Amino acid sequence: VQLQASGGGLVQPGGSLRLSCAASGSTSSITDMGWYRQVPGKPRELVAELDSRGIANYADSVKGRFTISRDNAKNAVYLQMNSLKPEDTAAYYCAAAPLGSRWPPGLNQYKYWGQGTQVTVSS
Repeated sequence: VQLQASGGGLVQPGGSLRLSCAASGSTSSITDMGWYRQVPGKPRELVAELDSRGIANYADSVKGRFTISRDNAKNAVYLQMNSLKPEDTAAYYCAAAPLGSRWPPGLNQYKYWGQGTQVTVSS
């Protein structure tokens, strides 16, 4: 399974961005999909994740501002980010967990990762 993320960029505080992640390859072997983020020198942290039934899990820091969604027909997952703050600045990674993973998967159960897409929130 290959994941291709896109949509990052530079945005002012209070602005919005939408990240996209398209899965290809053996997509029938994946179940939950999510977004993590990482800043240099810190561990990768969960932003949001979504299972195949539509159940979502969000980090407390993004609840009410970010929305994760997926299009199973397109094998894609999206992250709508509103009311962005400077502390949201990070490299964002999409991830997918294989069938049979427990919910929520947790970092170690995400087997497939896309390349990072940089989000910078600055005036």
